[in-house]
Amino acid sequence: MDEVLADPIKKFIHLYNRDYDVPLDLQIEPGNEIYQHIPEHINNKWFDYINEKGFFRDLELIEGSVEAVKKLQEKYEVYIVSAAMEFPNSLEDKYHWLAEHFPFISWKNIMFCGEKIVNTDIMIDDRAKNFIDFKGRTLLFTSPHNLLLTDYERVNNWQEVLDKLM
Repeated sequence: MDEVLADPIKKFIHLYNRDYDVPLDLQIEPGNEIYQHIPEHINNKWFDYINEKGFFRDLELIEGSVEAVKKLQEKYEVYIVSAAMEFPNSLEDKYHWLAEHFPFISWKNIMFCGEKIVNTDIMIDDRAKNFIDFKGRTLLFTSPHNLLLTDYERVNNWQEVLDKLM
């Protein structure tokens, strides 16, 4: 969900700018996480932000995600899987965010879990760790932290997802 459907990076940037006047932009070095671009004395603040109630409720959509998921539903049974258990306050936020932006996805097709141990044909994710032991086709959705990875079939945006799967 995060960095595939929803954009937490923009929110982190906004919060760091608001709270610490840290001049961040969206140019994060390939292979790095956003906290690696933060002054050391506040670089763990991302963990506080992400654990706050409401952090996930108002994330911006990844461009093209709603339209693409609707199209994918014409051919596939689509599930939204999020490792939300890591951040318990995210569960309600993510559920309501999905209901707002993806009301056409049934609650029965939303899975909040710890590890993404799912048995599906295709997984689209920004975290390669979620592909370990996955038997289906993997599509690595580009995010700054995964730009140096070359072992996976990559998609840079939702149009590329559609081009590969439709």
